[in-house]
Amino acid sequence: MTPKRKQRLYIVTAIVLLAALAVGLTLYALRANINAFYTPTQIANGEAPQGRQFRAGGMVRDGSVRRDNETLDAIFTVTDFDHDVTVHYQGILPDLFREGQGVVVMGTFDGDHLEASEVLAKHDEKYMPPEVSDALKASGRDVSGNRTGNMAGNESSDKMTGSSVVEKASREAQ
Repeated sequence: MTPKRKQRLYIVTAIVLLAALAVGLTLYALRANINAFYTPTQIANGEAPQGRQFRAGGMVRDGSVRRDNETLDAIFTVTDFDHDVTVHYQGILPDLFREGQGVVVMGTFDGDHLEASEVLAKHDEKYMPPEVSDALKASGRDVSGNRTGNMAGNESSDKMTGSSVVEKASREAQ
């Protein structure tokens, strides 16, 4: 091999190694910043990672909000009406935060409660965070906790008509 070819081989090898290093570091950085969404049922089933930050959402259970008068500590319960998760937050809660409203919290789960670093409340009465809305629909509940007739993945109601059974089957097939 001539010295000129050997030099080109070293340059190409160095470029390939640097590109691989750059791609690897980028993927590692993106992996660390992904915040998956979990429902209270998924958290109760042990699907949520412990010690890693993630998002959780549901409805704030009525009568569950407790605030410390001397500090900014707040403890409340988030529910999808099947399971509950206790949330501890130290900071100022959003103005629109209240019981019976949809909420998304970001934090880490220690096996007992969710230590929230951020609390997001919905901005008007018609808006529901898409993750919370989807989670409630999947559990067969509406925003007030009442059962609805279209439960995804659960046993269907006996009142279902033939056409609604076909529609449900086609939705599940997709």
